[in-house]
Amino acid sequence: MLKGKTVVVGVSGGIAAYKAVALCSRLTQAGANVRVIMTEGAAKFVTPLTFQSITRHAVYTDTFDEQDASVIAHIDLADRADLIVVAPATANVIAKMAHGLADDMLTTTLLAATCPIVVAPAMNVHMYEHPAVVENMNTLRLRGIRFVEPGTGQLACGYVGKGRLAEPEQIAAYLEQLVMENEPPKLLAGKRVLITAGGTVERIDPVRYITNDSSGKMGFAIAEQARRLGAEVTLVYASVSEKLPEGVELVRVQSALDMMDAVLERFSDTDLVVKAAAVADYRPAEPAAQKIKKQEDELTLRLVKNPDILAALGQRKTKQFLVGFAAETNDLELHAMQKLQRKNCDLIVANDVTDPLAGFGKDTNVLHVFDGNGPAASFPPLSKHEAALRLLLLTAERMGCGRPAGGNE
Repeated sequence: MLKGKTVVVGVSGGIAAYKAVALCSRLTQAGANVRVIMTEGAAKFVTPLTFQSITRHAVYTDTFDEQDASVIAHIDLADRADLIVVAPATANVIAKMAHGLADDMLTTTLLAATCPIVVAPAMNVHMYEHPAVVENMNTLRLRGIRFVEPGTGQLACGYVGKGRLAEPEQIAAYLEQLVMENEPPKLLAGKRVLITAGGTVERIDPVRYITNDSSGKMGFAIAEQARRLGAEVTLVYASVSEKLPEGVELVRVQSALDMMDAVLERFSDTDLVVKAAAVADYRPAEPAAQKIKKQEDELTLRLVKNPDILAALGQRKTKQFLVGFAAETNDLELHAMQKLQRKNCDLIVANDVTDPLAGFGKDTNVLHVFDGNGPAASFPPLSKHEAALRLLLLTAERMGCGRPAGGNE
């Protein structure tokens, strides 16, 4: 996946800089065109000549040391890069990125870049957990910067904890995954995918209703990524606050009953269903035909249970692969597994809506995927589009998409 790609490796000043040498070696062996930028601090740990010998390219260390008079080096590097990875990324360089500082060759290039950027932090465990560092990383995540989480173990300072730079092979694998996300194979070509999104609206009277905080962002992201993977996509959506995706069949509904009808009508011809909508559990038993006037000090509404769309699909499925969502506030794994078994799903995707990076209306999400055997995958905080693609790649794998006929690989 990396063959022919230009990968800029930014090396900042930490003892883990030596691992960046092995990373550059792996990327070069994979066929990537590797260009290295070193900070002044990084050059205290590893010499530029080491990276030059590995990559067969000159190493950049000084913004004002222009090696080619026909271009501005940091702009040229930013323009040509297919990917940029900062490994190791110190607390200092992460702070500079978060606040838009550009005082050396690495940070000026990062500020000019439009390609995907990956950060692999490495620092003392207390530094990594410091509120300022956590806030800076969250700021970068919200801007679409990707992170390869550090490992836990013995640190150079003598502490044991989280802060070790991820291993070079792990970082290289992440970069390959990222390339695949930007150029995904058409694993769902020929498949019909049905996705639900948004929060259902249950009418109390013509001007009032019961709903929830769902924005539809996650469901819309899944619909867009399923289309990128080659699927024929139908999106059944209720109340949403986002721009509707293009290139998919759109079916507008309002209530849980409306959504039930729309989904069941299309279910028999569907290969994959992803139930990302937030469906109201209850609805008013007797919606008023006219606006309810304010009269008494108290108003009692009688609610009745809505049909369980996901459970109904689980009972009816034959060839369909069924993915449900579970928005939880506590005991996430327990509730997710109970839901998966109760509703006969193939996968359940759970998220903790109290997480500031995973709640309703956020641009990011933190997904935990479960199958019949328990945890199947967990994704770190990602943009909802990236999380959607990761989920669909896993789903396509579970469905056997892309495998040779009669093969097991």
